[in-house]
This record gives sequence, C-alpha cells and structure tokens, in this order.
Amino acid sequence: MDGLRVQERLGVADVVTLSNAAVGIVAAVVAFSAPALAARLLLLAAIADALDGITARTMGSSDVGPLLDAITDVVSFGATPALFVYVVTADAWGWRDGGLVAAPPAQAAAVLGVATFFAVMSIVRTALYAKHFTEDHTRPGVQNTLAATILAAAYLAGLSWVPGLLVGTVVLSVAMVVPVPYPKLSARDAAVMGVVQFGAVLAPSALGRVLPRALLVAAFAYLLLAPRFYWER
Repeated sequence: MDGLRVQERLGVADVVTLSNAAVGIVAAVVAFSAPALAARLLLLAAIADALDGITARTMGSSDVGPLLDAITDVVSFGATPALFVYVVTADAWGWRDGGLVAAPPAQAAAVLGVATFFAVMSIVRTALYAKHFTEDHTRPGVQNTLAATILAAAYLAGLSWVPGLLVGTVVLSVAMVVPVPYPKLSARDAAVMGVVQFGAVLAPSALGRVLPRALLVAAFAYLLLAPRFYWER
C-alpha cells in the first residue's frame, strides 16, 4: 500500500501554511481564557497566511498546497474568529463562565447565530475560491483573512461594544461573498501593513494602543476604498 509520503509531497510553503493552522487552533483554545491573547494570535495567523503565499511564489508550491491553504483558511479565519466573537460577547454579557445554559435565550441565539454565520460565509468563500478562481482572476469579496484581522484589531484597539461587534461581524460575513472586486495589495503596502500588524501582536497596548488602532484604520481604508480607489491599480 502506498503511504502518505509526507516528506516527499509537502514543501516549505506547506510547512508555513500548517504553522498558520497551528496558530489558529491555539488561538481558538486560548480565546476561552485570554481573549486578548487570542486576538494577537489571530493577527499572527494572518501574517503566517501572507508568508505562505510569499514562500510558495519564491520556492514553489506542492500539489496539495492549495488544498492545505483552503483548509487552513477555514480553521484560522472561519472557525477561530467565530469562537472569538462568541467568547468576547459572552464575557461582556457576563455568562462566559456559565456557558450557554446560563445565558438568556435571546442573547444565546444572537451570538450563536452571528458566530455561525461568520464561519459559514468563510467556508462558502473558501470553497468557491478553491473551485472557481485562480491567482489570475479578479477576486470578489473581502478576504476572510482581512475580516478576521479587523475583528482582532478592533478588540485590541479597545472596541468591544457588543452590539457593534455583532453587527460588524454580520457585515464582514456578507462582505466576504459580495460581488465587489478587491485588488491585491502591492508588495510594498503588504510589507508596511505586515510590520504594523506584527507590532500589534508584540505590543498591542503600547502608546495608547496605537498599533492595533493604526492597523484597524488601514484595514478599514482598504475595505471601504480599495475597490475603486486603490492607488496601485
């Protein structure tokens, strides 16, 4: 019987992709006891996601690379942000420790509905991209990586008002599948944003939370303006 031949079939880019998945899984677990650390890990997973693309372009991609990338996206930028939203909301409403059995039914329904909707839209986006789009296509919808980055950066920036979080999560969920083309960042702009993002991971509270707030402003500028006004077009 032919074995998996892991060492032969996986490349360096795949290892980076799997590190993204590992960080995403750790973030999901950590969220239940330390939401701020989970938010930082989400930002770190997004950095790893960018690095695996760079690695694949410079060192080549394996046959299984695109599938690994799609699965990892569902984990790190679908399931984990959904759990993060659930924990942050439950904590703010005061029933995180007691769980859903301690939650008022309306609150439980709201947070479960919003978190599930986000995860499902991320899955839909990832599946459709894997099947119907390539790197050469104009890609509609907001990247689920960006959606997760916005949720994490907003929390680290001190924006944790529950109604705003839930509404924002729904908006980002819909934005992932809207037929609006979003251009890729240029290498220069991606590098600048990556530096700010890494700074937000390392020192989210420094100088009055300036780094996560700067990251959030940049992310929103791309979200709102890039389809029509991105200067690198």
